[in-house]
This record gives sequence, structure tokens and C-alpha cells, in this order.
Amino acid sequence: MEGYIIDWNVFAMYLARAIAVLTAIPLHESAHAYVSYKLGDPTAKNAGRISMNPLHHFDPMGALCMLLVGFGWAKPVPIAATYRFKNPKRDMAISAAAGPISNVLFAYVLMII
Repeated sequence: MEGYIIDWNVFAMYLARAIAVLTAIPLHESAHAYVSYKLGDPTAKNAGRISMNPLHHFDPMGALCMLLVGFGWAKPVPIAATYRFKNPKRDMAISAAAGPISNVLFAYVLMII
């Protein structure tokens, strides 16, 4: 009787990608939304984007690409910078930086654990 042979390295890779899709992407997008809210723009908060629920952030094609090839994207966080921010250029830069910074901090915490 022939059985299926599981390549555990490939399995681990896809598992890691799935975990990234379910944790890092929502954290990244929520950070953009939360910081823009704190800087005066409630657009993302009103759209329900300050959430760790992956379904609020998924772009189906971006999530599939993330799982299959290791990079992808999420739905953009809506920000009305010119209308809501006191200093639009500075506050937009801070909001944009919040996502990558959250990923670096998240990686650091996971590394410690």
C-alpha cells in the first residue's frame, strides 16, 4: 500500500505563512488604522479596520499570494489625511510607518518568546 509522503519542511513553510497571514497582516493594518485614529482621522475606525480579525483586512488575491509565494498584500486602510490630520504630511508619514514598526516589534516579541 502506497502512502503519501509529507515533506515536513514544506509543511512548516506553509504553516508559517498561514500564521503570518492570520497574525502579522491584521496587526500591521490595525496599526495603520489605530495611529491614524489617534492622530485625528476616524475613517479607518468607522470602517471597522482597528481589528485583529483577519477578515477585515484580507484581499483574497493578496492572501493567496502570501500563502503560495511568500509575499502578498491586504486591503488598504482608508485614511482621509488632507481633511482630518492637523499636519497632513507628518501625520500621514507617521500612519504609514506604524504598520512596519508594529511588525518589527511583533517579530522582536516573538523572538524573545
